[in-house]
Amino acid sequence: MRTLAIGTDIFYDTIGNTIEKSLKSVDKIPTINIQEILQTKNNEYISAFKKIHDSLDRLIEIQNSIDKVSKIENSLKTFNSVKNSIITFDKLKKSLPKTSSIASVIDKVNQTQKWLDKVSENFKIPGELVFKLQDTYGFPKDLTELMGRENGFIIEEEQYEKALKEQKNRSRAATAVDTGDWIIVNQDNDTEFVGYDLTEIETEILKYRKVSAKGKEQYQIVLRQTPFYAESGGQVGDTGRLEDHRRQFLVEITDTKKENGVIVHYTDTLPTDVDGKFWAVIDEDKRILTEDNHSATHLLHAALKKVLGTHVNQKGSLVNADNLRFDFSHFAKISEEDLLEIERLVNQKIRENIKLKEQRNVPYDEAINSGVTALFGEKYGDFVRVITFDDHFSKELCGGTHVKATGQIGYFKIISESAVAAGVRRIEAITADKAEQFIANQSKELSQLKSLLKGTQNISAAVQTLIDENAKLKKEVEKSILAKAGDMKQDIAAKATNINGINFIATQVDLPNADAVKNLAFEVKALVPDLYLVFTTLIDDKPGITVMIAENIVSDTLNAAKIVRELGKEIQGGGGGQPFYATAGGKNAAGLASVLEKAKQFIS
Repeated sequence: MRTLAIGTDIFYDTIGNTIEKSLKSVDKIPTINIQEILQTKNNEYISAFKKIHDSLDRLIEIQNSIDKVSKIENSLKTFNSVKNSIITFDKLKKSLPKTSSIASVIDKVNQTQKWLDKVSENFKIPGELVFKLQDTYGFPKDLTELMGRENGFIIEEEQYEKALKEQKNRSRAATAVDTGDWIIVNQDNDTEFVGYDLTEIETEILKYRKVSAKGKEQYQIVLRQTPFYAESGGQVGDTGRLEDHRRQFLVEITDTKKENGVIVHYTDTLPTDVDGKFWAVIDEDKRILTEDNHSATHLLHAALKKVLGTHVNQKGSLVNADNLRFDFSHFAKISEEDLLEIERLVNQKIRENIKLKEQRNVPYDEAINSGVTALFGEKYGDFVRVITFDDHFSKELCGGTHVKATGQIGYFKIISESAVAAGVRRIEAITADKAEQFIANQSKELSQLKSLLKGTQNISAAVQTLIDENAKLKKEVEKSILAKAGDMKQDIAAKATNINGINFIATQVDLPNADAVKNLAFEVKALVPDLYLVFTTLIDDKPGITVMIAENIVSDTLNAAKIVRELGKEIQGGGGGQPFYATAGGKNAAGLASVLEKAKQFIS
């Protein structure tokens, strides 16, 4: 506005000066102060422009207010729609496991209803709801806040922080570990791992302590010599037993881990006498199966590099007696053809029965220069252990336990391939006994399938034919149900009773699914004006209620969502929906008759 005023001053100054000079040259005409007149007009124009500008600002404010009101109305509709979707009980029941308690589900539905009612009343999203979305379902608070803000809602921050703090306190209590002091039995602190060569050894307890976690007490024991492999490099720790010198009594070793480089054995009980000699004995069967999977992981790593490319590198692994899991860098899903080739190559190396080449205490630089595969980011000492299965196939730095020859693995079978992160894939596989059992089960299922398909050789084609026939039959069943509902609508419409200007229908309907009931309700609504309709159903032995109300008669008292919640109490259930259409489900079929009687009360 200031720029406009300055520009106008200059314009009128120029015009005024020119006219004034011309008039002064005419003696008969008296001198007129044109400058003053023009300045007055200029001020009037500026004042007018300011008024227009202020009016425009006011109009913009009014428009913004209108937009905000419109957004609030839309957001209320959105939240009502979300509310209706969440508490549609029939849909909710289908997503529950069979062991779920319907009563507990009703409680959750009612809690959700309270939350959403609160949102609608004061435009605030309850903090406990925001936290539950984040903690239970992984929906981030920031996104909830953004979506709410866009629709005129805010988060109750104090409630959210309170719920977050309570959860943190629960987590701390659950993970709290009370570790006692080490009790020294023998002063010698030197420990030795002998598990590469031995599965049992006579040894002594150096020290022990008690550890309490999650209400459970355990003991940690350190031995002078031990064959127990401590969890490391993806391989789980050994389990086994600690026997007294005469091998008459024993305690179970449930796990083995490392703490500050020391091998620690976990047990639920201590030997009666911790002095003297003991036999440390690993679970050899479990160790052998774990070795099968660990060596297979090395072969898999090498096969991946051969088939997919040298860019493949290990990103993580888990090796135990049951299976193996291997994470690696790769940019895309592996095709079925490549998976088959990887599996074939690993099994080929297994059949070759390649002997283990183990090198201990190799200088790190020497090992790297020999072409060994080292894991990026892994910390290695000055001396390392090299595990080789064929110098031209698999050569890695590894501290785990392995088979003496690849033939011990028996068979390798990939179970799944998936993505775990951007650029990281995961293969899960089994070996030895587990792979053999898997193949046997698959073969048995295939034989059973052939038998069901009358011995057909082309199983895929036969199954596809069954799928197509099933789809066709489903369509025919749907048509039959629609036809049945169509036949019913006229009879039901004829039952309408006019009460206070409202056409009331309350009846039990026999239809096989909720969609058919819904379609019937809408068809009856199209036939009967000013309709208030209540259906009761019993589908798969589960009682249900459907309420339909013509939009033109919907009111605060004649509201389908409110009515269905009230009627749902008769069948020990609950539900919800929209003001003109709502459904409920429950568990007490005996209450359906009461529903039909009670429905009339809302218009009487």
